[in-house]
Amino acid sequence: MGSQCCKCGPDEDALERERRRKLLLAQLRHRKRVKAAGQIQAWWRGVLVRRTLLVAALRAWMIQCWWRTLVQRRIRQRRQALLRAYVIQEQAAVKLQACIRMWQCRQHYCQMCNALCLFQVPERSLAFQTDDFLQVQCAVPSKQPEFHIEILSI
Repeated sequence: MGSQCCKCGPDEDALERERRRKLLLAQLRHRKRVKAAGQIQAWWRGVLVRRTLLVAALRAWMIQCWWRTLVQRRIRQRRQALLRAYVIQEQAAVKLQACIRMWQCRQHYCQMCNALCLFQVPERSLAFQTDDFLQVQCAVPSKQPEFHIEILSI
């Protein structure tokens, strides 16, 4: 009997060792699977985060494009308003200058007409008895500069 007991012992020990070895291998495989699952989950979470960030970046880009368009439109409208105001001012200045020039021309024309009226007075009139009086009456201020040059010879 003793020999059977001893034989059963090592067999049970071998079976126990085999069970432990299988259990350790199963635990090792389980750990590897858990680690692999964790890596896959981490990769998937990264994909989702990158996808979310991409969507957020695209939306931010769209908002920025819209804002830039809005700012450019406002700048263009301001420029057009300033240009309209400038054109109105320029047209008013040109009109004012034309009116002043026309007034000056009329003044000059009226002076010329008044000077000619003196020449048309009948010769019997007493107004033309002296040449000095005629020169005073006909003197029309000229807009051109007058130069008097006297040449003296020695």
